[in-house]
Amino acid sequence: MDIIQSDYISAFGGINFVFEYLDKNRIGDFITEHLPGLSPQSQYTWKDLFYSLFSIYLCGGDCIEDLQTHLKSHFMNNPFVRIPSPDTVLRRLIQLSGDNQQCQTKRGKVTHQFNANTRLNRLMISLLKKWGAFDGDERILDYDNTIIFNEKSDSKMSYKRDYGYQPGVCVLNEEQILYVENRNGNSDAKSFQADTLTRLFDLLEEQKVLPIEHFRADAASYQYDVVTLLEKHVNHFYIGCRNSYVESYFTKISDWQTIKDSTGEDMEIGEIPITPFIRQARKQNKAPRAYRLVVKRKRSKDQQMNMFTQDAYEYRAILTNNTKLSAVEVARFYNHRGNMERQFDILKNDFGWNHMPFSIIPHNTVFLCLTALCRNLYGQIITYFAERVKGLKPTFRIKKFWFRFIILPAKWIKRSRKQQLRIYGRLNFSP
Repeated sequence: MDIIQSDYISAFGGINFVFEYLDKNRIGDFITEHLPGLSPQSQYTWKDLFYSLFSIYLCGGDCIEDLQTHLKSHFMNNPFVRIPSPDTVLRRLIQLSGDNQQCQTKRGKVTHQFNANTRLNRLMISLLKKWGAFDGDERILDYDNTIIFNEKSDSKMSYKRDYGYQPGVCVLNEEQILYVENRNGNSDAKSFQADTLTRLFDLLEEQKVLPIEHFRADAASYQYDVVTLLEKHVNHFYIGCRNSYVESYFTKISDWQTIKDSTGEDMEIGEIPITPFIRQARKQNKAPRAYRLVVKRKRSKDQQMNMFTQDAYEYRAILTNNTKLSAVEVARFYNHRGNMERQFDILKNDFGWNHMPFSIIPHNTVFLCLTALCRNLYGQIITYFAERVKGLKPTFRIKKFWFRFIILPAKWIKRSRKQQLRIYGRLNFSP
């Protein structure tokens, strides 16, 4: 086989169209305005650092070292970005980190570690506001925690019996990452959740995007302090309940409505008004409030009798203050929070959360926030290009976008005193 060598050609020519789109929307300038100033002698700007981090995942990489190992040679003479070394990127990210908060519960002996990077979360919310993410008729927030298993120097044992972190994440309208707060693996989702949500709502109030129409969370949010906080900042909330807290109400429900669940099986929905947290409210000299308890039940597959309800059903309950929706509508609306697991899968496998580069929580929190920002921008990017490039859909994960658009042989040439992008192949792109 005869080989004829030619000038170096980049394999990732499609990323130049992404950079051009980001520049048209002044994303680099917007990020620079929200981050600390750099010295005039700095060789790389915040735009260079962010574009470099983003390009790792747009080009199929999964760790910071891929910049030097695989990507840097593909960005030679690129007019949009200068690629720094991985060490430079990591050193600059460390400059954005903040201190941990340590605290203990009243009766517990475990030291909880939290890291809330207010600067980067403010940047994330501000950028969503710039894109118009809060302009819809209804703003829906979902809050949940996920475990990122790792063996970092400061990671603690989680309830899954393995070491890791357990960050709390809030998602806007089931698609955009709104807020990220890191916590160590031994800090369960229930501990100090009201403090986490307070910090979130303070940022939303600062950005003037309150109130929120709907808020959904799992049973870790079934706390008096959390429910009281939600009463102030959201119009309607939907909180999962542990059966041990509310199972005494199940037998009092007499009216059950049968529907089909997502798998086609029969499921029954009922409801009952309850007044929870009576003791906690009285301690604060406040009148207890009544809410709706919407209950779902299905026949247990093993037909095992429930000793509390004396029947063979599996029960799930939702506490809500929404009096407009029917019980069936509440149940179906709450089921949509299952989309949180999809978001966690995207963050871990598409945007590097499974490959955190640092050894301690404060530094890794910076990485989690910036990659969450990349995830939000990718949602805008794939939507934009899906309307203009044949074969792309707005639901594509980043791997399909990489194969179908980013991988495009191209090189920059200088002609008539300006740089032009020469691509080798066909691109059905309508700017």
